[in-house]
Amino acid sequence: MRMRCTIALLMALVTVPEGARSQGSVAVEEDTIRSLEEQERQAVLKEDVAALRRLWSEELIVNNPQGRVSPSRDAVLERVKEGLIQYSAFERRIESVRFNGDIAIVMGGETVRPVGNAPRAGTLVERRFTNIWKKHGPTWRLIARHANVMASEQSK
Repeated sequence: MRMRCTIALLMALVTVPEGARSQGSVAVEEDTIRSLEEQERQAVLKEDVAALRRLWSEELIVNNPQGRVSPSRDAVLERVKEGLIQYSAFERRIESVRFNGDIAIVMGGETVRPVGNAPRAGTLVERRFTNIWKKHGPTWRLIARHANVMASEQSK
């Protein structure tokens, strides 16, 4: 009996409560999403089409800062190839990451310095963004994005 009590006590001490386990799991997933956000930011800055193709779902849809919808990954990649998404600087500040099942919603602010053929080239542009990631098996892909220029910036 004493051995059973000792084993039960040890099990209670080493077993992680269910709530704590899921918090740890969420923390790992959040770290993953934050890492993917950074990879995506760097790929956009470097105009790395191969990396963007890997990070963005084929079904990606974007409400872009010019107030238009880009209905697919290929449409957004075409904008990159045409120099319409081209920056000399790109900073992203994540303010919130929220999970809903296999969906991750990321919100925050961005500062970009467009160059070349990009709209607002030569200016520093502040905007708000929402990125939506979906998990397919073990892999997360960006499925939707909305970015809008801050009101004070729209007059420039």
